[in-house]
Amino acid sequence: MERVSECCRGSVPLVLSGNEQCQSRERKMALQCACERGDGQNLVTEDVTVVEGDVATISCRVKNSDDSVIQLLNPNRQTIYFRDFRPLKDSRFQLVNFSNSELRVSLTNVSISDEGRYFCQLYTDPPQEIYTTITVLVPPRNLVIDIQKEVAVEGEEIELNCTAMASRPATTIRWFKGNKELTGKSEVEQWSDMYTVTSQLLLKVGREDDGVPVICLVDHPAVKDLQTQRYLEVMYKPQVRVSQNYPVQGLTREGEPLELSCAAFGKPQPTDMRWLRVDDEMPQHVVVSGSNLLISNLNKTDNGTYRCEASNAVGKSHADYMLFVYDSRAGEEGAIRSVDHAVVGGVVAVVVFAMLCLLIILGRYFARHKGTYFTHEAKGADDAADADTAIINAEGGQNNSEEKKEYFI
Repeated sequence: MERVSECCRGSVPLVLSGNEQCQSRERKMALQCACERGDGQNLVTEDVTVVEGDVATISCRVKNSDDSVIQLLNPNRQTIYFRDFRPLKDSRFQLVNFSNSELRVSLTNVSISDEGRYFCQLYTDPPQEIYTTITVLVPPRNLVIDIQKEVAVEGEEIELNCTAMASRPATTIRWFKGNKELTGKSEVEQWSDMYTVTSQLLLKVGREDDGVPVICLVDHPAVKDLQTQRYLEVMYKPQVRVSQNYPVQGLTREGEPLELSCAAFGKPQPTDMRWLRVDDEMPQHVVVSGSNLLISNLNKTDNGTYRCEASNAVGKSHADYMLFVYDSRAGEEGAIRSVDHAVVGGVVAVVVFAMLCLLIILGRYFARHKGTYFTHEAKGADDAADADTAIINAEGGQNNSEEKKEYFI
């Protein structure tokens, strides 16, 4: 933030170190403010924010300079620089630039004790003074995740704590599981000018969380991308799956072989796997070899549910296979029936199509040879001058009425 000077009210003491204390009375008197008038000069400076151990630069600038003297004082009002001379015996302060319009000084290896107000003074009539504030940021000294259980079991709720120690200001802690952000509960403790923040996260874990990183990330103005992480280790009971190796596809028919295999995955890896028949004894001709079950010659007495069980230190799981043995020709008869139905359907379709074509042809034929009606009545009537003459001239007249014939073709 930029600051512009105002007139002082009352005297401005000049504090010097060492033999600089014996300055002339006139020089001290020159610092007394007389706010009744001004000369148009203005002091300008900005606040400084710096990370502990870095370099802070203080700049005292003059607008409309008339070669008045500039000096810089520390929070104890001891003179750091008077023009380009350094009365204070602290070598961390170094002159960066001096001119009639600016006094710029750097402070190396900044510490918390350097925080405070620094004063720029301009020897004008009246004298002017302005202050700049140095704020020192301290990043967290350490970032640690403590986990309640190194190894958890699926379904459990575990507690994780992330601590960011000795920072200034207090940090903000964020939690992530993989790429998903989670919500924790933070507590802040203050020790002198430092803050320690602890965030607690309660997390219910499942088998999908095994090997997933939990990340503690710090938001702080003095540091970027500061984080630490712990990988979850979750134990879970086996997940069992039964697959049919033979026949690969199709029905399980009488007289044919059947081969099943069982696969189980868990943490720790299952060590105990066994086959059994639910609600009945295992047939004597069934061969179990490790995770495989083989029946070389199926028959109807083999119908039932076959179960593969697997267990580890966490628990036990199983998967079932329901076996139904069909007749030896069940699949073939079905195929024959399907072929017959297809043939019959094709023939019916052809017959229907032929009948439709025949109906269309007959319809067009009768439309072209439609019947015509003819009569020989009142021939010559068209040449008669009037109606009576037309009747007289009609061919055959009344006497020829028996000769009238109608023809229908």
